[in-house]
Amino acid sequence: MEATYHVNLNWTSERRGILSSPELNQNIEVATPPPFPHGIAGIWSPEHLLTAAVVSCFMTTFLAIAENSKLEFQNFKCDSKGKIEQIDGKFLMTEIILEPTLEINSENDLAKAQKILAKSEAACLISNSIKSKVAMNPRVIISEIVS
Repeated sequence: MEATYHVNLNWTSERRGILSSPELNQNIEVATPPPFPHGIAGIWSPEHLLTAAVVSCFMTTFLAIAENSKLEFQNFKCDSKGKIEQIDGKFLMTEIILEPTLEINSENDLAKAQKILAKSEAACLISNSIKSKVAMNPRVIISEIVS
């Protein structure tokens, strides 16, 4: 399989721009984040987007593997953090931490759920495409059955 994704950027003012794609119906305003000179708070930054790319890819990978593995679950969410450091005079995103919470239906699926989360992290296309370390701290909870 081969695919190409088109993203266009138009500078608007200061340290802001608008991302768009002829393939999508939504635009995203982006800007330099506050830790950098002239950074603007409250607007998506490249650092947010890189972190978002990893966490959203992890989710879509998890959903595919869970479906193929016939894992039944009630809820899935994932918090994520991208860590920026300056190393040898260069700013790098050195680590992205994924903190998924998966709510499963049965304690019998606990080992299967943990295996699927680990497999999803290992198979994530975006994580495998970047040099930043991607770490995962998963949490699996079992739904309480209400009678």
